[in-house]
Amino acid sequence: MKTRLAPSPTGALHLGNARTFLLTWLWARSRDARIVLRIEDIDGPRVKAGATEQALSDLRWLGLDWDEGPFVQTERLELYRAALERLGAYPCICSRKEIELAASAPHGAEDEGPRYPGTCRGRFASAALARAAGREPAWRFPVEPGVVRFRDLFAGEQAFDVASSTGDFVVSKATGPAYQLAVVVDDAAMGITHVIRGDDLLPSTPRQLLLYEKLGLTPPSFSHLPLVVGEDGRRLAKRHGDTRIATYREAGVPAARVLELLARWSGLPPRATARDLVEGFTLERIPRERVVFTAAEDRWLRGA
Repeated sequence: MKTRLAPSPTGALHLGNARTFLLTWLWARSRDARIVLRIEDIDGPRVKAGATEQALSDLRWLGLDWDEGPFVQTERLELYRAALERLGAYPCICSRKEIELAASAPHGAEDEGPRYPGTCRGRFASAALARAAGREPAWRFPVEPGVVRFRDLFAGEQAFDVASSTGDFVVSKATGPAYQLAVVVDDAAMGITHVIRGDDLLPSTPRQLLLYEKLGLTPPSFSHLPLVVGEDGRRLAKRHGDTRIATYREAGVPAARVLELLARWSGLPPRATARDLVEGFTLERIPRERVVFTAAEDRWLRGA
């Protein structure tokens, strides 16, 4: 069995994704599964200088280690290009604004904009013809009607109609490979058998399963865990204040105190180190509801 920790250097490790990484690590160490570390840095314009080094330092500070890697996605671009050629994807020059203005484009998955109405499907015979129309194209995977069903090991039975909710989705942007394609290629190439991640990525799973099928690859098992949210019910982010692990470290907060909060959120007993939490760990112990990070908990962390 093998899983992965996959931080993105588009932002700093904060309490929410630190909890997901801790639970992934505990699952692996409690089952003698191997852990791959992968840096997902293909979103070039949003990558922040020094963020990779900070993420690795924060993981080590929390007591989390890995068995393979770090692998870096920007060093694996040829693999993504080769997979793209096998997908039957088509060039698309539609801007986000044009998609939003399309009369047949109801809003799709959360945070992902409206459903793509298929404007460019069958429109261009080649990328060169798309460029001649005035824009460097992205590449979209054509989604056929039908429901994608799968069993999530934590969230249970799932069913998504990708054609109706998202439509043909981007697998490579004008600037390079997109998340959906890169993560499928990497998880397959690295032999990942179990993916443990936040439930905000649950809508991505049916799209990824379509890519696995098209590429003739075996998908991993998925476990989507409840997110940490702010008191407004929205996913933990900058709007909720500075919840970066690095900030608490700089303020002198001990790693054991951060781990105690992460364990409390996860239905686990307080322990001094991550290693102390391994014995008897199961995903089934994790509460099913989303965790709400409060101002009182922030004060407690800081010893105020």
